[in-house]
Parts: sequence; C-alpha cells; structure tokens
Amino acid sequence: MSNQEFVVLGQDGPDGCCPGLLTAPLAEDQAVELARVFKALGDPVRLRLLSMIASRAGGEVCVCDLTPAFDLSQPTISHHLKLLREAGLIASERRGTWVYYRLLPEMTDKLAGILTRPAGQPLPEPAESPS
Repeated sequence: MSNQEFVVLGQDGPDGCCPGLLTAPLAEDQAVELARVFKALGDPVRLRLLSMIASRAGGEVCVCDLTPAFDLSQPTISHHLKLLREAGLIASERRGTWVYYRLLPEMTDKLAGILTRPAGQPLPEPAESPS
C-alpha cells in the first residue's frame, strides 16, 4: 500500500473550481454529481438533443423543433429533456404552449475543465506493480 497523500478534487480552491482528473482523485460528492451528468450524456438521443440545443443559432430551441428530428413520441423526448435538465446541462422556459430549451454552459465548461489535461503536462507515470 502506498503512503502517498491525495488532494481531493473539489476541496482545494476557495472558488470551488477543481483541477482535472489527472491531478487529484474526485471527492465522493463530486463523483456522484459527475456520474449523473455522464449518465445523462450516455444516451444517444440525449446527446443529440444536447447537441441540437447547444448548436442552435440564438442559443435556444423550441421543443416543437426538436421532436420532429426523432422517431420517438413527444412524451419520450420530454423525458429525455427532463433528464438533461436534472443533470444541470440545460434550462427550460415555458412560453404559452411551448417550452424553450437552452444550454447551461457552466456545466459543459466544468466537464471540459475536469477532463482536460493541463497544457504541457505529461500523463502521470504508471505505478510500479509489486513483484
């Protein structure tokens, strides 16, 4: 067993900003939050929905424009959108009959920051296995 100390991600900065996965292990609560986000992104329909919302000119899209792009019922699309919203990836606003969705870039920026290796830094060396 190693005697090295670990800095836990999410507990090292006053602003709550975290280093990437390659610099320190995740705290349990952060791992739970990230797992929920990755689970939401792990479905091809939800990934396409997020892409359609994020790439839309003007920054938002009506659910009425999302539904026809899929061979799925409107309630199924609404369920997928709900999971993306609960994961903190999108926000919604009802306007009359329709609901409009927009990307929450804070979460995608957070994911990018956690997954990005700091520029110029090599990958950690693999630990030596005991003989």
